[in-house]
Amino acid sequence: MADAAPPTPVLATAAEQQAYAQWQAACSQRLIRYKTHSMERQEFLQTLWYEARRAGLSLSLVLGLVQVESAFRKFAISSAGARGYMQVMPFWARSIGDGHESRLFHMQTNLRFGCVILRHYLDREGGELFMALGRYNGSRGQAPYPQAVLAARRGWMHLVD
Repeated sequence: MADAAPPTPVLATAAEQQAYAQWQAACSQRLIRYKTHSMERQEFLQTLWYEARRAGLSLSLVLGLVQVESAFRKFAISSAGARGYMQVMPFWARSIGDGHESRLFHMQTNLRFGCVILRHYLDREGGELFMALGRYNGSRGQAPYPQAVLAARRGWMHLVD
């Protein structure tokens, strides 16, 4: 998986293909300030779309979370040791991966793990997004982190979902 190309979206109809192309173009334009290379933006968005859809998450939620967690930096590392775009903690590499923490810097691995983890917490919290975001961040019951992600999400909602 470490050298895999971004997953290809399955778009069955012309309407789905057009909607995806419009989403990709709109989000790519907004990401220029974070990612200057167009191919990097395209691969990131393609992977994010695939992994968010695979986990049953809204695109705006995942984009908002990545914005807050890493400001779209692939090699971000938090003071607690969380890694990559979605700031996945290394213990997750052992829990749901193959144990190789370095793979948390691989785009698809990081986005997949982050989406799977967020889906897990949403299910655990009965769909309560505020509480699931708190669990994701390790700040369950405290407002600043969920509020930041929800605010960032609102900035992406007109482009996606």
